[in-house]
Amino acid sequence: MIFPLWAQAGFWGLVSGSALLAGAAIGYLLDVPARLIAAIMAFGSGVLISTLSFELMEEAYEGGGFGAAAYGFVGGATVYTLANWLLARHGAKHRKRSGHQQHEERQAVKAGDKPAAAPGDDNGMALAIGALLDGIPESIVIGLSMLAGGAVSLVAVAAIFLSNLPEGLSSAAGMKKAGRSWQYVFGLWAGITLVCGVSSLLGFVVFSHFSPQVIGATTAVAAGAVLAMIADTMIPEAFEVAHNFTGLITVLGFLAAFMLSKLGG
Repeated sequence: MIFPLWAQAGFWGLVSGSALLAGAAIGYLLDVPARLIAAIMAFGSGVLISTLSFELMEEAYEGGGFGAAAYGFVGGATVYTLANWLLARHGAKHRKRSGHQQHEERQAVKAGDKPAAAPGDDNGMALAIGALLDGIPESIVIGLSMLAGGAVSLVAVAAIFLSNLPEGLSSAAGMKKAGRSWQYVFGLWAGITLVCGVSSLLGFVVFSHFSPQVIGATTAVAAGAVLAMIADTMIPEAFEVAHNFTGLITVLGFLAAFMLSKLGG
């Protein structure tokens, strides 16, 4: 039985998003060494950077030309940066940190040193919105990748899955140290996983009738947001612990995704 393309888009979005939930389970239930978390985060950063370079931006350029790709790329990074700045002011700056940074940030919000995202809330709402902000652009890309040839880019799915695993792992480990309940942690990441599936589905359905220029620009917007996310949240977490080895591990992740793209091609 062949499922319709919109259902396939949603399925592959769920597959890539499920790595967030799996990583969260590992980070919350197991005592994973900080150095290992940092190494996995650096590797995931390299994987995503490679995918941006050889998959997303190439597709954006071929579909929309240099102008659409460039403006979309910078626009996506700008929107993400502004949203991330606002969330940082409300206690979600360290949402991907595996150490005690989340605990300190939560206490700062409770003490009134930082504003809460909602009345009576500590930084829980900001963390949830931040997780959505990080996950949606990646998932939309999966849906967009199916518009060209009617088949999903397995390289993009694999790359996003490999990068989502350390994101969920590191963030959940930090949430546990901040005193978050297991209901909050697993409820949050299960919800984000579902949103990833819906975002991928919408990426396919909403843009299926748009011109290649619009699709290319949208792909570039998502790519810009993802790269800004890597620089703002993933690499700082990796460097916090791995220090001088961060660059080497990131290069290995880049190489792994590059090889996947060539094998997939």
